[in-house]
Amino acid sequence: MSENLFVVDHPLISHKLGIMRDKETSTRSFRQLLREISMLMAYEVTRDLPVVQQTVETPLQQTQVPRLEGKKLVFVSILRAGTGMLDGMLEIVPSARVGHIGLYRDPKTLEPVEYYFKVPPEMGDREVVAVDPMLATGGSAVAAVERLKKLRPRKIKFMCLLACPEGIKTFHEAHPDVAIYTPAVDDCLNDKGYILPGLGDAGDRMYGTR
Repeated sequence: MSENLFVVDHPLISHKLGIMRDKETSTRSFRQLLREISMLMAYEVTRDLPVVQQTVETPLQQTQVPRLEGKKLVFVSILRAGTGMLDGMLEIVPSARVGHIGLYRDPKTLEPVEYYFKVPPEMGDREVVAVDPMLATGGSAVAAVERLKKLRPRKIKFMCLLACPEGIKTFHEAHPDVAIYTPAVDDCLNDKGYILPGLGDAGDRMYGTR
C-alpha cells in the first residue's frame, strides 16, 4: 500500500460509515451521515496547514496566537457525489473557497469524461482538497487532479469516503505526490467497477436516484 495514504480510523467515523453501508439506510440519513463524516475528516485533512503567529489583545493582556497562513483553502467537489461532502467540510472551514469538476464515468470504457470545470481565481498559492466519496477505478480522481495540477496550486490532497487497492494503485501511479485521506480501504472492485463490500453508488444513495 502507498506511503502517501492516510486511513482515518476514528471510532465515530467507522460507526457512521457502518450505518451508511447498510442498504436499508434512508436517503436522508445517508446524506446526513456523509456530511458528519466529512466534517470529522476535515480535521485530519487540514492537520498540517501552515500557521503564522499574530498579536492580539485578550481581556487581560497581549499574546501571540496562531492564524492560518496564505490564501484561503479550496475544496473541489468532483461532481456529482462530491458535493455531498462539501457541507460538512465548510462547517469546519467556512471561509474556504469552493470549486467543481464535472466528470462522469463512461459505462462502457469506465474512463472519465469532463463536462464542467469551475474553480476560484488565483489558485497558485492555495492548498486544494479534492473530494469524491468513492476511489474505485481511480479514473475520475486521476483526471480531476491532473486538471487541477495545471493551475499549479501550492498543494493538492484527495479525500474520499471509501477506497480500494485498485483505485489507490491507479491514483498513485499517476500522482504519487498527492496524499489520499480515507476512513476505509475495502477489498476490491467487482467486474462493473464498484467497490466491494462498498456501499453501492454514493450519488444514487445520496439523491435517491437509480
